[in-house]
Amino acid sequence: MTTAAKSQSMFSTRNDLAREVRANVIDLLNQQLADTFDLYSQTKQAHWNVKGAQFFQLHELFDKLAAELAGYVDQVAERATALGGLALGTVRMSAANSQLAECELDVTDSLPTVEALAERYAALARSTRQAIESADGLDDADTADLFTEVSRGVDKALWFLEAHLQTQK
Repeated sequence: MTTAAKSQSMFSTRNDLAREVRANVIDLLNQQLADTFDLYSQTKQAHWNVKGAQFFQLHELFDKLAAELAGYVDQVAERATALGGLALGTVRMSAANSQLAECELDVTDSLPTVEALAERYAALARSTRQAIESADGLDDADTADLFTEVSRGVDKALWFLEAHLQTQK
């Protein structure tokens, strides 16, 4: 997260978490917001541009997965503001702070597109589990619970994507 994000001012709140805890959790939330919003936009990019075998099924799947991510984006952003912070959620902010690999514009064929999305979903799943541990370590059970919900959904989406790629050995 950028220095500007870490030094943001906070709004007063009656939330009983200590100010320092809230500041750290808000930074954590904003990092997850950047990554999740980036994955949302990459999933929409795949939705719009996928070609080849299973086009229609993948086009529909990617749209469904993007809609789920949009819900997580909203929940994460609202948690940051509920703790007295600012949700840093513009496209430019997400692009500047996302830890995900950028999508490659020349990847449009069905299975390579699924592979690229699966890699990014796996990366978000990993960082979300780390965020759960961080929120737990800060004694913020509510944020950890929110991240757990996101983790379950991202893992399910990863399963849907990987099912297109897996073969029995």
